[in-house]
Amino acid sequence: MSAPLAPLARGIDRVTRSALGRYQTAVIRIGISFAWLCFLLREWPNRHEMYGPDGPWSWDMARRLTADNHAFTALVWSDSTLWFETVYALAIVSSALLMLGWRTRTMSVLFMIGVLSLQNRSVFLGDGGDNVIHLLALYTVLTRCGLVWSLDARSARRRRTEAADDGRTGGPGPGAPAGLDVTGILLWAGCGLALAVTEALGNSRMSWTADGPLPGLGWSAVFWGLWLVQGLWWCVRRYAPGEPRTVLDAFANLAHNATLLVIMAEVCLIYSTAGWYKIQGSRWQDGTALYYPLHLDYFSPWPELSDILGGNSVIVLLLSYGTVAVQVAFPFTLLNRRAKNVLLAVMMCEHLGIAVTLGLPFFSLAMIVADAVFLPTSFLRRVGALTGRARDRLLPARAASIPSQREDEESPRSLVG
Repeated sequence: MSAPLAPLARGIDRVTRSALGRYQTAVIRIGISFAWLCFLLREWPNRHEMYGPDGPWSWDMARRLTADNHAFTALVWSDSTLWFETVYALAIVSSALLMLGWRTRTMSVLFMIGVLSLQNRSVFLGDGGDNVIHLLALYTVLTRCGLVWSLDARSARRRRTEAADDGRTGGPGPGAPAGLDVTGILLWAGCGLALAVTEALGNSRMSWTADGPLPGLGWSAVFWGLWLVQGLWWCVRRYAPGEPRTVLDAFANLAHNATLLVIMAEVCLIYSTAGWYKIQGSRWQDGTALYYPLHLDYFSPWPELSDILGGNSVIVLLLSYGTVAVQVAFPFTLLNRRAKNVLLAVMMCEHLGIAVTLGLPFFSLAMIVADAVFLPTSFLRRVGALTGRARDRLLPARAASIPSQREDEESPRSLVG
């Protein structure tokens, strides 16, 4: 009986003992928040026409649509310009702070609120890249994406270094509780107050048991649940560092690893459905599909380049067939690591080509970020080491005060990060 169950026991221990793919989820955090931040800043002059009171999709129309499809958006709570500017500014600030990894857990929730509020306000403005950002914003909330390459991780390393130094000099030692996280407490209390005010106003359309991300679970239950879990997490890590903390860490690792698996499956589903639908199209079958977008003014930021590519039938044929072949084959290459890495590089180069040739930088960036979930950890660590050395050369004084990166990094001990 024990022999057949041994692999299962090892698998359960692996998914609950540690957060897998911490570098990949850090890349997703940095990349998706960077893409959304750049998009918001680029569209700053057009924000009122796209998502605000001057848009062709009026506030009343958005309110009626969300009443039917139950999509979450904070912009239907009020039609005032001040409220729109507040939500837009919140989306920008939360994107920047999430990219830097400051209070990652809280910023991931605020980032999700900003993405859903703006995208669901004007649903007809989006494209495939917006859909990817939409999904990853939801998934990022459940991942421990701040374990590496974040300000939170750097603060955690500094605290461990200080605790070890205190232990060697006769101080409290690494087992002593850290000081009060005043910033975290204030941020946590502010989020709770904002939730309470939203509930008191009664016009938020947030329910406890309906119209939420899951059947039977409303957005009120989601937000209050996340808020309470944050408070519980901080209390346990500070005052009960034994078995209760181990149990919470196991649940957090399980949620992280399950979400990482969902992200990987989502990327495979995107490419497989895109590839198989292309196979059914007559233009893809005869190899002329890419000829048409290359001759549209809307998708021709570099007309000379588009004319060169679109005027060569061999190039159009190879690119059309190659696109279909890569998208259909990618999910199957996951069975072979080397083939997967080669095809992953080809797909990223393809998205770079789409960004330059068709003028779709944010769509391409979102897809490259989604593809990064399959990048090898060794490659990401080498990139991180090269980036760190470049930073140390540019800022030698600052680099001396930053503790070195460790493989056994834990999530920072703070109330909301």
